[in-house]
Amino acid sequence: MSGALVEGFSVTHRRYVPHSHAHYGGSLVDGAYGLGMFGDVATELLIHTDSDEGLFAGYSSVEFIAPIQAGDVIEASATLVRIGKRSREIEFEARVVCRSAPERGPSAADLLVEPIVVTKARGTVVAPKAAE
Repeated sequence: MSGALVEGFSVTHRRYVPHSHAHYGGSLVDGAYGLGMFGDVATELLIHTDSDEGLFAGYSSVEFIAPIQAGDVIEASATLVRIGKRSREIEFEARVVCRSAPERGPSAADLLVEPIVVTKARGTVVAPKAAE
C-alpha cells in the first residue's frame, strides 16, 4: 500500500461540462454525469490507498440536489470515511464552481463565490486482497 489508507483522505477532480453533454431543455445535463465523476475520483483514491483501481460495489445513497448545466465547471471529491478489511466506504460531493452566463454573451461565465452542491452520495468500493 502507498500509505494513504487513513480515514479522511480525499481526492478532488475538476472538469468542464461540454455543451455536447446537454441532454434536456435549458442545457441541463443528466445526473449520471456527476456519478461518472464519482467513479473517477474513487478510482484515483484507491490507487493512492491500495495501489489498485479496485471495484465499485455500489451506492448506499445518492442525492441529486441541484441541476448540472452545460458550461459548468464541476468539482467532484471523494473522501474515505470507513476502512474495512477489503472494503472502503467513501463520501462523494459534486459542486459547480463556475457557471456559464449566456445572458451576457455566448462565452461569458462566472466564477462562483460559493460553489453550488449538485450531487452527494455514499458508496462502497472493494480493493483486491493484498499479495502475501
